[in-house]
Amino acid sequence: MKGTKKIIGMLTFCQILMAAQALAAVSAIVGGNIVNLEGGPALRNAVILVDDERIVALGGRNDVDVPSDATVVDVSGKWLIPGLMNMHVHPGLILPGKMANELANETDAALALRMAAAARGMLQAGVTTIRVPGDERHADLALDRSIKKGESDGPRIFSAGESLIITGGHGSQPGVLYADGPDELVKAARQQISLGASWVKILISGGIATDGGDIAEALMTPEEINAVVDAAHRYGAKVAAHSGSSVATTVAVEAGVDSIEHGYTLDKKVLQKMKRAGTWLVPTIVVSQPATAPFFERIGSPQWYLDRRDSVGKQHWEALRTAIEVGVNIALGTDQLPQEPNDGTTATVREAEYYVEAGMTPLQALRTATIQTAKMLGADEDIGSLAVGKYADIVAVDADPSADISALRSINFVMKSGKVYRDDAGSRVSR
Repeated sequence: MKGTKKIIGMLTFCQILMAAQALAAVSAIVGGNIVNLEGGPALRNAVILVDDERIVALGGRNDVDVPSDATVVDVSGKWLIPGLMNMHVHPGLILPGKMANELANETDAALALRMAAAARGMLQAGVTTIRVPGDERHADLALDRSIKKGESDGPRIFSAGESLIITGGHGSQPGVLYADGPDELVKAARQQISLGASWVKILISGGIATDGGDIAEALMTPEEINAVVDAAHRYGAKVAAHSGSSVATTVAVEAGVDSIEHGYTLDKKVLQKMKRAGTWLVPTIVVSQPATAPFFERIGSPQWYLDRRDSVGKQHWEALRTAIEVGVNIALGTDQLPQEPNDGTTATVREAEYYVEAGMTPLQALRTATIQTAKMLGADEDIGSLAVGKYADIVAVDADPSADISALRSINFVMKSGKVYRDDAGSRVSR
C-alpha cells in the first residue's frame, strides 16, 4: 500500500513538473517585420523569443538562434507592433437611454460578468493594456486581480477606482449628495487609493452624459482640484481630470494634474500651457464625431444626449487639431469599449485614424496607442514597445501602420504576456 502511494506521489510530481516545463517553454515569433516606433526602418524577417511572459531575445532571422524545443509562431510577411493601449475605457459603461433602463437593476454579479466579457473582447481587438478612469462599484479592481491571477482573460488594467463626483456635477444624480469641498474630496481620493487605485479621477466640468451643467463650465473649485491633486501625488497616484472647460483645465494644469480627459472646448492658450507643463491629453474624439452615430442609435440614446454630443463635435475637433499643432502629449482613449464597432472598424482604430485626419503622421498616431501611452502610465520599462525585457504584448497586422494607420484594421494575431489570444491564420507550429 505504501509502495502504491509512493508511485502515485511520484507520478503526480512528474505530471506537475512536465506541466511546469510546458508552461515555461520558449516561443519564437518568426518572419514578421517589426515596426520601428522611433521612425527608423523596420526590422524585417525578425525573430522574437519569448520566455514565460517577457521578450528574451529579438533580432534578424540570422542573428537569433531558435531553441530546438521552442514553439514556433510563423508570422511571415506580417507587421508586428506592441499591444495597443486604450487610456479611457469604462468596462462597466452605462449610458443614458435604453441602455440605462435595461441595466437599471444590474447586480454586482451581473456587472462583474459583463465586464469580464468586455475584457475578453478587448484582447481580440488587439488591446492589451487599458486605463479605467472611474467605473462602477470597484468591479474593475476585482477584474484586474482576477486577470493577474490567471483566472480571467483580459488586458492589463490601470484603474482610478470610482470617480470623484461633486453634488450637481458631471456624473451626479439629481438630489443625491456627493463629496464636496477639499476635505471630503481628499478623503474620497484616499479611499480609492487604499482600495488599489493607481489613478484618481476628478470631474471638473460638465459633460455630455449628464443632463445639466454647461460642458464648458468649470464646476469644481480651484481649492477642490488642488487638494485632490496634492493628496493623490502624496501617495504616488496620478490624477486624471474630466474636462471640457478651458477655465477648469487651466486650474488643473497649474495644480499638477497628470491628464485631461476629452478636452471638448479647450482653446489654444490652455493647450500651450499643457504643452509647457507636460500634461497629457486623452482626446476620446470618436465619441463626438459622425462615426459613432450607429452606436448611439443602438443603445437608444435620448435626444438631449444626442443634442449635447452634437453641440460640441466641431469644437472638440478644433481642440484636437490645435493640440496636435501645439505639440501636446497625447495618449489614445475612446470612452467606448476598445472593440466597439465604429465606421467599419473598432473604436480604438477609428480613434487613431481621426488623429491622422486631424494632423498627426501615422507613426505619431501609432505611438499614442503604444510607447507614448506607456510613458503616461509610467510603465514604459515594461510595456509600449517590442524590446528585450519587456512583456511580450505583440500584435500582427497585414501592412505597416507607421505608413498607413488604417493597417490597424487588419489585426489578426494578438499575444499578451507571452500567451496567444488570437491567431486567425493558425500560425503556431511545434518543433
